[in-house]
Amino acid sequence: MKTKKLSVFMLVQSLFCLGLLLAGVAMAQAPMFQPVGTVLQIMQGVVVPNSDVVFKVTSKPPKDDKDWAAIQNSALTLAEAGNLLLIPGRAAVYKSDIDADLKKGNGDWVKYAKALTVMSTKAFHAASAKDIKELDTITDDIEATCENCHAMYHPQK
Repeated sequence: MKTKKLSVFMLVQSLFCLGLLLAGVAMAQAPMFQPVGTVLQIMQGVVVPNSDVVFKVTSKPPKDDKDWAAIQNSALTLAEAGNLLLIPGRAAVYKSDIDADLKKGNGDWVKYAKALTVMSTKAFHAASAKDIKELDTITDDIEATCENCHAMYHPQK
């Protein structure tokens, strides 16, 4: 009788573990992020205002730690914006092109979004070191990346 109860217990325990495993697989396949804003909204609400702060570093040098903190925060936000732009499903003028690039994982959209993250992270570190000269060089690189991306994906006016 003890053996039968033990076998039933082991069967129930095994089925429970199998259920957990299957639930984990199903959750892993579910999207982890749910985009809310469109590409245009991310650009206008996140990228543009924060890039303005970072780009003005040479024309309006920071005077104190508060100014440097603002530049650091804006550079960090730009870096994270690159990650936001990698989330599939955002409505955009060139949505099919962007989604195709995201599925491939190595298209131009992915390349430019990742470059924004990498260069903005460098800008964050330069701002943390209070290095205006390095920031000036990095902002030129960020601007070139943005212009190249816009040439491919920004709607023609």
